Amino acid sequence: MRIDEEIQSSKFENNYQKAVINISYTYSWLNNQTRSLFEKQNITIQQFNILRILRGQYPNPATVNLLKERMVDKMSDASRIVDRLVQKGLVSRCTNTRDRRAVDIRISDEGLKVLAKMDEEFKIKDLLQNNLTEEEAGLLSDLLDKLRG
Repeated sequence: MRIDEEIQSSKFENNYQKAVINISYTYSWLNNQTRSLFEKQNITIQQFNILRILRGQYPNPATVNLLKERMVDKMSDASRIVDRLVQKGLVSRCTNTRDRRAVDIRISDEGLKVLAKMDEEFKIKDLLQNNLTEEEAGLLSDLLDKLRG
């Protein structure tokens, strides 16, 4: 459905404003579509993002700074998110053997299981393929890259 129909307004200053509103609306729509998957595993989207980063690093550890660099939501407090994941047993934290000031963070076996279960239950492709071809999804991604410069 078109953005002007979704928000029941067609009064945009220009197409730039319309595009920004559409991107914001679509971000919220995507969050709503995936919320139940995260709730089922008792994690947030930011916690999921950190788990995925750590799975990509596995079996090597990551530092909080590495997590901050790679997170999708740059405004998230990575240290606090890691604390919550440690409490849930999804990651472990220990002092770096080479630099005692640094902390190594690793995904636990339980964290890997949670991600594996989520991978089975939900494919992002399933969310998009009803409305976009793979070529259109690639074009959309390219346009979003271009938007960010």
